[in-house]
Amino acid sequence: MMQPQIILLKEGTDTSQGKPQLISNINACTAVADVVRTTLGPRGMDKLIHDEKGNTTISNDGATIMKLLDIVHPAAKILVDIAKSQDSEVGDGTTTVVLLAGEFLKEAKPFIEDGVHPQNLIKSYRNAAYLAIEKIKELAVSIEGKSLEEKKSLLAKCAATTLSSKLIGGEKEFFATMVVNAVLAIGNEDRLIMIGIKKVPGGTMRDSFLVDGVAFKKTFSYAGFEQQPKKFSRPQILLLNIELELKSEKENAEIRLSDPLQYQSIVDAEWNIIYDKLDKCVKSGAKVVLSRLAIGDLATQYFADRDIFCAGRVTEEDLQRVAAATGGTVQTTVNNIIDEVLGSCDVFEEKQVGNERFNIFSGCPSGRTATIVLRGGADQFIEEAERSLHDAIMIVRRAMKNSTVVAGGGAIDMEISRYLRQHARTIAGKSQLFINSYAKALEVIPRQLCDNAGFDATDVLNKLRQKHALPSGEGAPYGVDISTGGIADSFANFVWEPAVVKINAINAATEAACLVLSVDETVKNPKSESAQGEAAASAMGGRGRGGGALRGRGRGMRRR
Repeated sequence: MMQPQIILLKEGTDTSQGKPQLISNINACTAVADVVRTTLGPRGMDKLIHDEKGNTTISNDGATIMKLLDIVHPAAKILVDIAKSQDSEVGDGTTTVVLLAGEFLKEAKPFIEDGVHPQNLIKSYRNAAYLAIEKIKELAVSIEGKSLEEKKSLLAKCAATTLSSKLIGGEKEFFATMVVNAVLAIGNEDRLIMIGIKKVPGGTMRDSFLVDGVAFKKTFSYAGFEQQPKKFSRPQILLLNIELELKSEKENAEIRLSDPLQYQSIVDAEWNIIYDKLDKCVKSGAKVVLSRLAIGDLATQYFADRDIFCAGRVTEEDLQRVAAATGGTVQTTVNNIIDEVLGSCDVFEEKQVGNERFNIFSGCPSGRTATIVLRGGADQFIEEAERSLHDAIMIVRRAMKNSTVVAGGGAIDMEISRYLRQHARTIAGKSQLFINSYAKALEVIPRQLCDNAGFDATDVLNKLRQKHALPSGEGAPYGVDISTGGIADSFANFVWEPAVVKINAINAATEAACLVLSVDETVKNPKSESAQGEAAASAMGGRGRGGGALRGRGRGMRRR
């Protein structure tokens, strides 16, 4: 008797399962890894990414490239996620994590094709990752208990290793010292916004400087601003979140007068309100007044006559940083201003940087903030420099908190690879092959460093394998020497990275590889595709309609 056909899924649903499905996912992930492969290391190339809005980004930061690629393949998106998580957790090693995950899957592919069950591979990979992380912890060297000067130079080495693979690698010593000073300035403060990075086109990279305090661009100013003093020594600073200008009445406000003479008293009342506010600001004894909202022309002139500096429309972030640095508190009223809410600093001055003017607060009592002013030729270049410094800042913070470092330049990867191969020989059964393939995948980092620098990867890797195989263990810190094309002691050459970067990268890459291996069926719902198409069409239609409506309004009065 024939079985009736069972229709389970909606018509048009695309399902793919089994071995071909898994191979297809592995191929997609390998393709993504190939995109960022060439950006690894000090000789890595940059990618120029052009988006639909016409913005151009030049970067070799793995996480930035992954975000901008707009990947649609569901399995390959996992690699985007691990790059983002590595960036937010550690700040560096984003290219490494994508490469490792891609390589783990590449090594797993022949086993899958030969009919090995994915769960066997997953079990061995997880086991290998655990062993690798234990080995890293064993090899890591602590920088705890050193004097401040020693610690500074050690942290600068970590920052220089991170910066060497970026566009600003040529000036890595200059920027590494700057980053370390900035991180030490904010101390145990966890909020990254306390390190401000301001970008000013023009000049050379070496014109960049660190302000031990707060610096922000001069805000929009009214007439009378030029008469204000531009430099104070030990001023008191008043931070406000109120408007200091004549308030216009709301629309259709109506006042009925029985006597025309009363009109003047109403006008006077408005003026008295603002003069009363300004008077209270002056009486507080503050010499610098900053507000998040506008400070009008009347207030600007009033303050100028009394030798007080003022700036309105200061951004929220800058105001918070001034408050943290100077010890002031942002006020929402000018009544009862007591000395405790005023901030102070050693020197306040307005300085010309390039064609911008900056307000700079330095020598702040509570410290806890720093500002890096970046200079450079092109806008894209400064943008990339900012991303590079962000990575370096994150690394130095992690190194301060976790204070263990390992040898970079592919040394730690080779050492773990050797250790896992040795360990695999003690295991009977298929697991030996899987752990061996995991160990081989780890060699992708030194191999890629050589390829990107134009060296013979096979030759260098053979030298490294021989060095790491020495029974005395003296070869453990040896990695690729980018400048000569041979091998060198990475530790002695100060190519260091925090152990947490490697631990996180291996963890995330193994998890991603296991996740892709554990998927055996993909179901694509036809509804979701048609819904996306409709949404896109309606968005286009809406844009056309909206445009007409806006144009119509533009001819009349602006709607309040």
